[in-house]
Amino acid sequence: MDKFRSTSERFSGVLLHPTSLPGKGGCGGFGDEAKEWLKLLADSGISVWQVLPLSPPDSTGSPYSSPSSFALNPYFLDVKSLVREGYLPKQIVDELTAFGDKDNYSFEFEVANSNLQIIGRALRESWANQRSSSHKEFLDWSSSQFWLEDHVFFMELRRQHNELPWWEWPLEFASHKTAKLKAWKVNCENNLLEHSLIQWHLNRQWSSIKSLAKDLGILIFGDLPFYVSRDSADVWGNRSLFSIFLNGSIHQQSGVPPDYFSETGQLWGTPVYRWDKHIKTHFRWWRERVSRQWSQVDLLRLDHFRALNAFWSVPGDRITAQNGFWSPSPGLQLLKVLRNDYGGKLPLVAEDLGIITPQVEQLRDFHDLPGMKILQFAFDGNMQNPYLPENINNYRSVVYTGTHDNATTKGWWEDLDCDSKSRVLDRVNGEMDSPSWKMIEMGLRTNTFLFIAPLVDLLELDNNSRFNTPGTVEGNWSWRLSKFDNHLLTALDKYGSLGRSYGRSFENVFSILG
Repeated sequence: MDKFRSTSERFSGVLLHPTSLPGKGGCGGFGDEAKEWLKLLADSGISVWQVLPLSPPDSTGSPYSSPSSFALNPYFLDVKSLVREGYLPKQIVDELTAFGDKDNYSFEFEVANSNLQIIGRALRESWANQRSSSHKEFLDWSSSQFWLEDHVFFMELRRQHNELPWWEWPLEFASHKTAKLKAWKVNCENNLLEHSLIQWHLNRQWSSIKSLAKDLGILIFGDLPFYVSRDSADVWGNRSLFSIFLNGSIHQQSGVPPDYFSETGQLWGTPVYRWDKHIKTHFRWWRERVSRQWSQVDLLRLDHFRALNAFWSVPGDRITAQNGFWSPSPGLQLLKVLRNDYGGKLPLVAEDLGIITPQVEQLRDFHDLPGMKILQFAFDGNMQNPYLPENINNYRSVVYTGTHDNATTKGWWEDLDCDSKSRVLDRVNGEMDSPSWKMIEMGLRTNTFLFIAPLVDLLELDNNSRFNTPGTVEGNWSWRLSKFDNHLLTALDKYGSLGRSYGRSFENVFSILG
């Protein structure tokens, strides 16, 4: 197979989702702060920015359960840029409702959606007066996005039906009947245009950010959830591709079986794929989905990679994951098709955490895909633990202190049992004055092509700044920087200097893509 990389150089990066960037809105986004962030990374000699899925979140703020696999998160839209460019009038800023406290740390969906309607309406009302070149650019873009019509239909229908899931809409809409939708569209064209314009401007703004990153020599590392939310435009408009009945109830749902961590396993409530249908269409939907992602990022993490070999399937009426079964996936076939689409390369990272079978490892290694290693998982006393630094021997690995689903390293250390703490202390000669930086140094020393530190670890923050706690629905996805202050600049400079001292380069990061 063609190799993932053509270099033995090593690099470092930072995990920070755009929602966590500072700014005046309810969450960070695609404005000046994102560009300033890229410049800070470049000035510090840090060559990779890792983000979470850029898709719209669900009602809890999670981007892993999105109403669309193709759309961008509308809350990322930067109003200041739109005003500067003449797409919005200046007075729009005065119409928008402020968020939460004065520092805008809280995110209120009702306020965000109300503001989004104001922005959408203003974009549409000023659209007729825009340059003809803008009209042409918009039409050219929208006509090339096969997913866009279903997305804007879905978002507008959901708004008209009080945010209810699609299977609770009137049957003529829930059933996605083309004739009915065509008739409905005639009376809703203004509203549908608003949704389309929002997505176009998001695409423009992110493209500008990605272009700047490329100019600065920074690689953007994205993230793709494996499964798709049941309440999504994808499932609503492509029901035959998912294990779901016509009335919206799930036939077979996703999850993982009982294990050491959970007696009942994990039940995710998303429909599994009808892989036979995907094979018959030569994986068209998957290919379009991944192609869309690769237009947005340079390197892509595929979450729950093990499901490309076999997936845990649970009857839709079950309330735990215990009574499921393993079913094979055509992952080898799909990855070959994707590789061919991408000119013989496959810029993917396999999320291969947890209990992984030899067959999953073979699939990963056949395509020469990097896997993941988490240092917080290393110190259970098992000297064969694959996450111990000395056992991370594969250059094709991405090493982390922790990910968005883990405790911060400071919080992890505070909660760590005494035996595990002793094992860590033995490695650092009994000195643990700064748990976050000690673990960061461990990761930087590994002989892998990429080490990623979450920004919360560079800032030595405790679990009050944890980004997500799996299995909970409150208090997640909301941590933000208040500003780019001296504490942040010092941490980034320290990280860049440490990276250089351990042989991690800033130059030529795109060489890893082949």
